[in-house]
Amino acid sequence: MNANESLVEVAKFIAEYSAYMMGNGVHTSRVVRSAKRIGESFDLVVKISVFQKNIILTIYDEETKEAYSEVIDIPAYPISFERNSELSALSWEAHDERLSLTELKKRYNEIISAPRMNPLFVLILAGFANASFCRLFGGDWCSMGIVFSATITGLFLKQQMQIQKYNHYIIFIVSAFVASLCSSTALIFNTTSEIALATSVLYLIPGVPLINGVIDIVEGYILTGCARLIDALLLVVCIAIGLSFTLLLVKDSLI
Repeated sequence: MNANESLVEVAKFIAEYSAYMMGNGVHTSRVVRSAKRIGESFDLVVKISVFQKNIILTIYDEETKEAYSEVIDIPAYPISFERNSELSALSWEAHDERLSLTELKKRYNEIISAPRMNPLFVLILAGFANASFCRLFGGDWCSMGIVFSATITGLFLKQQMQIQKYNHYIIFIVSAFVASLCSSTALIFNTTSEIALATSVLYLIPGVPLINGVIDIVEGYILTGCARLIDALLLVVCIAIGLSFTLLLVKDSLI
């Protein structure tokens, strides 16, 4: 393998690694630092530009004066803080232990191929989380039970629509509508129905994009940060639309 082929392979790996981290919900500066760290382990200079949908990366070998550029799309993955931490740690291992590209690819593939959390377990945890929010905001035990079941129903529908690759804005509208419609059964009982309705859609709040957007702007990645905040804002609007459909259906019961 000649030097040019080696440079190309390293560039392609770093581009894939960076795109996976961005798609997995990592803020931009962390992706840039990790990519540069891996480049340094091969004595290469990495220049990287991160956008909302793709990454432009250039690797330069100061010794041979060779350079290679790569453009890669950013895929959408379920957010996993565990994988983000492991991928970030991998860049430090590459830097400190001077891992070969073969070993680096092997460890990377082990991380990304590891099984994710069981979707059923996620459903149950999300149900308990939303029920806890209901209690925190003053809901009674009956409302908590209704919110728990409504959350599970809405999130299950969301998971199935994601598998079918529906537009994510449509997914949020439908999920918010179904969850809030299920929670509207609280109106039948003498319970805190308003709180049940309001908290039934909290599982959809895009907390990670909102936080990452603010972090990106603070750290100087204005374009990416604004894009993330706008996307998060649109998702919040979709949640409001789905909830509004339910309110239009049950407004007479709320009066």
